[in-house]
Amino acid sequence: MCAHVLVAEDDRRQAEVLRQYLRAGGHEVTVVHDGAAALERARQQAPDLLILDVMMPGMDGLEVCRRLRRDSDVLVLMVTARTTEDDLLTGLDVGADDYLTKPYSPRELVARVRTLLRRRRTTAPAGGDVLSVGTLTIDLGRRLVEADGVPVECTPGEFAILAAMAGQPDRVFTRTQLLTRTRGIDRNSTGRTIDVHVMNLRRKIDPQLLQTVYGVGYKLTGGPP
Repeated sequence: MCAHVLVAEDDRRQAEVLRQYLRAGGHEVTVVHDGAAALERARQQAPDLLILDVMMPGMDGLEVCRRLRRDSDVLVLMVTARTTEDDLLTGLDVGADDYLTKPYSPRELVARVRTLLRRRRTTAPAGGDVLSVGTLTIDLGRRLVEADGVPVECTPGEFAILAAMAGQPDRVFTRTQLLTRTRGIDRNSTGRTIDVHVMNLRRKIDPQLLQTVYGVGYKLTGGPP
């Protein structure tokens, strides 16, 4: 499962360690050391995955991710020394797909990369499967979402949630089930992770389609009768 990975890390020694581990895993690796360079390279090279340090000189990782999400659905693994839940939710809110806190094992990071790439390919079949729920259309093969015929920009995490729920309309999914279908459960994941994605999706589609089942989770429905 080889991929092009862009590493944005201002600690040059740490960046070199990541380069070596990722290359040993069979990946092509590009390294940059500041936010502006990360944004430029991501747009120019369209990598499969971006490892993005939050604390970088100039433009920080949060701003890089925020700007990148305007025109890219590249997988983003955010890395930071910040450890509070609010920091995690902020990273997810700007469009990160996973979040790893420092200090971390390079082997764990490579495992996260492998998991993200595998789930991206699992949720994007080669065929032209199209799911429709109410006014919502999800093209799995092309990874496109439309609401009332209007394209909707979704992060990979948001797309994975819609794809999972659209495959079984009106089924109630718990937060844990949705975490498992998107990026798995790890020491940084909480039920609020899904809450953030759902909140963002409700800003983009008819909120009546994505309903809360209190005390249980969420369901995607065709809307009120």
